[in-house]
Amino acid sequence: MTRRTRWTTIVVVVVLAALAVLVLGRGGGAGDGPAAVVTSSPANEGAPSAGSGGRADDPVRALFDGRRTGVEVQGTGVVSRILSDDLDGSRHQRFILTTPSGVSILVAHNIDIAPRLDGLAIGDTVAFLGDYEWSAQGGTVHWTHHDPSGRHQNGWLKWKGRTYA
Repeated sequence: MTRRTRWTTIVVVVVLAALAVLVLGRGGGAGDGPAAVVTSSPANEGAPSAGSGGRADDPVRALFDGRRTGVEVQGTGVVSRILSDDLDGSRHQRFILTTPSGVSILVAHNIDIAPRLDGLAIGDTVAFLGDYEWSAQGGTVHWTHHDPSGRHQNGWLKWKGRTYA
């Protein structure tokens, strides 16, 4: 084995070990639920705190700034855009929420498992519990429904006094 080949092998092994530590460190096994639960304060849910642009009461802002992913999150947002349904595979109702601190998140709500939010409109406030996946655009919240197989924590959407799970 040449010196260059040996060095390349060492680098590959170190990178793979680092990836394994990252995945296992966040509980990233295939059947595992999210690594943590981040919630807003129920007393102040949806209300920006003074001087912070809403950051203190916006768990999505903390996850977005930290580039966290695979984390269960509970919060609120205002509908800023209604998108067409995703019909590829399981059907998902899609819309954009703007959180109290201004982060835009895509909500992908599985309507093969949970009821659709019929009549949802721009300006409506929606509370949510689901899994957050980071992206440069703000992120996605999914698993906003019950788990028929009982292996994942149930999520939900709350809109106009009704819970959709």
